[in-house]
Amino acid sequence: MANVSVKFNGKEFLLSCDDGQEEHLDELSVHLNKKFNELKNNLGNIGENKLLLITSIKIMDEYFETRKKINEKKEELKMLSDKFRELKSLVYEYKEQKENEIKKLNEEQDKFKDEIQKNKEDFEKIIEDAADEIENFVHKANLENPIQ
Repeated sequence: MANVSVKFNGKEFLLSCDDGQEEHLDELSVHLNKKFNELKNNLGNIGENKLLLITSIKIMDEYFETRKKINEKKEELKMLSDKFRELKSLVYEYKEQKENEIKKLNEEQDKFKDEIQKNKEDFEKIIEDAADEIENFVHKANLENPIQ
């Protein structure tokens, strides 16, 4: 245990605290003394006990207001976190949906390419067959009607 000498309301007090907490205890006593002196200046000489009580109530009020704000902020953070998780889920869902659409479009594109290739081959075969028939027709026509 460590001992710290603090000054409050013009008087010295020796207080004990855990080792390493000396600076923190000193900060707290400075804050308390400041609040006490502010109230003493504002309210005048109403008695030390009453002034200590009002100081304690003021500090407790600040504490509870701070705690209330912290709880509100925690609730806001939780709501934001929930919304973020929801958005994240929607993003992944959307991404998966779009990836499936892209996959489907790629499959359809591949089918279309195959169909174009088949149509090209069929068209070339038709042209080749037509050319052969024309050639045969011309050949037959030349045999039947030789040029004189």
